[in-house]
Amino acid sequence: MTAPIIRQLAELRAKHSDWIRAGERVAVVPTMGALHAGHLSLVAAAKAACDRVIVTIFVNPKQFNNPEDLANYPRTEHDDAIKLAPHDVDVIYVPDPGQIYPGGFATNVSVAGVADQMEGACRPGHFDGVATVVAKLFLQTGAHQAFFGEKDYQQLLVVRRMARDLDIPIEVVGCPTVREASGLAMSSRNMRLSDEGTKKAGALHPILTALAARLSAGGVFADLKKQSEAEILAAGFEELEYLSLCSAEDLSAVELAQGPARLFVAAWIEGVRLIDNIAV
Repeated sequence: MTAPIIRQLAELRAKHSDWIRAGERVAVVPTMGALHAGHLSLVAAAKAACDRVIVTIFVNPKQFNNPEDLANYPRTEHDDAIKLAPHDVDVIYVPDPGQIYPGGFATNVSVAGVADQMEGACRPGHFDGVATVVAKLFLQTGAHQAFFGEKDYQQLLVVRRMARDLDIPIEVVGCPTVREASGLAMSSRNMRLSDEGTKKAGALHPILTALAARLSAGGVFADLKKQSEAEILAAGFEELEYLSLCSAEDLSAVELAQGPARLFVAAWIEGVRLIDNIAV
């Protein structure tokens, strides 16, 4: 049985009030739809932690700096509801645009520091859009916990910083990246790849893993970076936007993996932009 789809904030808040009166804990899993096993793993984690689970589906125009990317983003609400049915979520919140950005909306949430590099540098305004919509979804759902995948690790840190700075009473939980058998990080954008493109993209994770092993053995990132960049392009990627080694805590650039660190990459294949990251 599919969960009820709610499009109006007032209806969502009425349900939320009943749950809170009953002493129940509420989780939210914010998504833009086109759900895959990665999203469903977040739902499973939310179900295990809380009494009630809200899955939100909203393709947020404010986090797309490329109009073509927004137009091409898959919208699969019916299929998403079917995929969620076995997970027994309580509500699928698919807000009408006016519930998120009503007429005259003039507020922007901007996070400095962890949002400035990598995705923030390559996609100006992207994290402002993320922070703004997620702040609204946190406040609209009134959730105690929110679940995000580590595939978007920079986004995870941005959202945590935003919630902490604005005193939104919610715990932001990061969950491990779910991968295809090849190691390719699951993403809604993967469905835009051909079979051949998917096969080529599967080389990205092994290249990152090999680089992480060399860094863990004491390698200097600047000495190893060019070889890994060449391997990514040789695998069939058309463009590499960045390959970065950063502190896992604040995303400052590092050369040696002397503390918790992560490798980050963004690359294009068949006109599709893919991102990934792994711990070092």
